[in-house]
Amino acid sequence: MIDGVVAIVGRPNVGKSSLFNRIMGERISIVHETPGVTRDRIYGKTTWLTKELRFIDTGGIQVEGQTFGEEIEMQVEIAIEEADIIVFVVSAPEGITHDDEYVARLLRKTNKPVVVVANKMDDHQFISDIYEFYGLGFDEPMAVSCEHGIGIGDLLDKITTKLPEKGLNTYDEELKFCVIGQPNVGKSSLVNAIINQDRVIVSDIEGTTRDAIDTPFKFEGDDYVIIDTAGIRKRGKVYEKVEKYSVLRAMSAIERSDVVLFVIDGEAGIRQQDKTVAGFAHEAGKPIIIVYNKWDTIDKEETEMETVRKKIYEEFIYLTYAPIVFVSALTKKRVHTLIPLINLVFENSTRRIGTSVVNEVVQDAVMFTPPPSHNGKRLRVYYSSQVSTAPPTFVLFVNDPELCHFSYKRYLENSLRNAFDFTGTPIHIIVRKRVNV
Repeated sequence: MIDGVVAIVGRPNVGKSSLFNRIMGERISIVHETPGVTRDRIYGKTTWLTKELRFIDTGGIQVEGQTFGEEIEMQVEIAIEEADIIVFVVSAPEGITHDDEYVARLLRKTNKPVVVVANKMDDHQFISDIYEFYGLGFDEPMAVSCEHGIGIGDLLDKITTKLPEKGLNTYDEELKFCVIGQPNVGKSSLVNAIINQDRVIVSDIEGTTRDAIDTPFKFEGDDYVIIDTAGIRKRGKVYEKVEKYSVLRAMSAIERSDVVLFVIDGEAGIRQQDKTVAGFAHEAGKPIIIVYNKWDTIDKEETEMETVRKKIYEEFIYLTYAPIVFVSALTKKRVHTLIPLINLVFENSTRRIGTSVVNEVVQDAVMFTPPPSHNGKRLRVYYSSQVSTAPPTFVLFVNDPELCHFSYKRYLENSLRNAFDFTGTPIHIIVRKRVNV
């Protein structure tokens, strides 16, 4: 659960993206082992002092055809809408500029906590220059150097002290699932079909849903909450002021959900942006169901479903664990199968396996297919255990984690899947070096 959302704002060339990348550290530069997962650098998550924070790099949003002032104002609007705390970045060598004053005036209207960060403070002999920034009208400014990593820890400390108290989740007991996908794939129609009433506006115009809408409902006596999200566009197409939050809200919806319904437009087929959308949910470790919508509009025989299913898994190699449902939100065909499947993948994501059983499955897998040797060394798995659920996470204690190749880790994952029903949920395997006591 995210403890706070932090927006980084300021005029261009003050180091907003440098600060964002410095805070993300190695996390942002990791090359993901799974093919097909596209990362969007507009946001990032990190943990500091047990607090999980999402940072928004507003410098990553570029709007073609807008004037400079409008672009700055749009960044501040994002902060107003999404952030719990605003980090206002200025350039220490340049001092306060007219543009800084313009941003400050906008931020003072937000009633959000604002932390002024004077970047490019690379030389401590100029530390006294920081006092100029009191003139912006906020609390004590902080001196940092994004280039050298100076002051970043102190900044994160200050951010955590300013985190607002989070209210209790209104829907703590209900099973929550969100509906994500590109604009105009039929998400709102699917929501209406599931709850069997027109609670969400449905339109052929792309982008009708511009917020995340929570709708509680009952099904066979059980309580659920369905979250409809705005369609996720390519960054170059996020240009309308009312749509600029869609990606961020979809991310929030994914994080608040127990299960994710990823909707593909059957008429349009699989598009490149679909991989980005699905990648968000996959990286969040959420159970996923792929919903292939508008099946009624396609002239397909039942036998051809397998052809489409194979094509989907070829395009989404990292989602082969996710079940695929072919539905028509318009005619409600097969929509009735979704809730039972949502229950199933949720149960699978929360399944916990006893340590002795996990050890037996892993050791049998290692004996059946021993790890390949590397430079005369071979991986040895001494002990295995499940350490958490949602997603199921397993720790393998080994002689040398570097000897565990990604392909072998995937083999062990498949062995666990063959032994236990983890349909619909990702599995995390962590390899650690055994420490002799």
